[in-house]
Amino acid sequence: MNSIPAIGRIPVRDVRPAVDCGRRPAKAVVGETFQVTATVFREGHDAVAANVVLTDPEGRHGPWTPMRELAPGTDRWGAEVTPDVTGHWTYRVEAWSDPVSTWRHTARIKVPAAIDTGLVLEAGADLYEKAAAGVPHGPGQDALLIAAEALRDDTLPVAARLAAALTPEVDAVLSRHPLRELVTASET
Repeated sequence: MNSIPAIGRIPVRDVRPAVDCGRRPAKAVVGETFQVTATVFREGHDAVAANVVLTDPEGRHGPWTPMRELAPGTDRWGAEVTPDVTGHWTYRVEAWSDPVSTWRHTARIKVPAAIDTGLVLEAGADLYEKAAAGVPHGPGQDALLIAAEALRDDTLPVAARLAAALTPEVDAVLSRHPLRELVTASET
């Protein structure tokens, strides 16, 4: 009986470059930057994100390269990568649910409108603590935990509590260490 590969909650489709549906290698030279693209989507309105993971000829996975949506609303994502040694490289695209971006979108609407403010801020604090657990000990983790504490501090004005969670420092930490849920990987 043939088994059909399972589709994750965040489908990754039409990964390129691909030659003959991936049966033949796409080619580049050392130092040549090329773009990896894929269609990434999910049901509903929650935010998604994606990255490319290059694997070098020795089988070592490199740090992942964040992808960006190429044109808003198209579900087409891309990132540029550059192999740095000669050999047979592989890559895969990983896509995931981005609960922090989903929360931020909701919070930017509901908090100024005074809709479910306490609930929204508490949910954000929980997400920031969860994200902090995936960040190495140090200033980055501290920034997320301080933001979570501010979100819960009902002695502060609501706008200040939200602003503490949306600082450039917090953005930088979450960019390097995103909270990834429902991760789906393409075929290599």
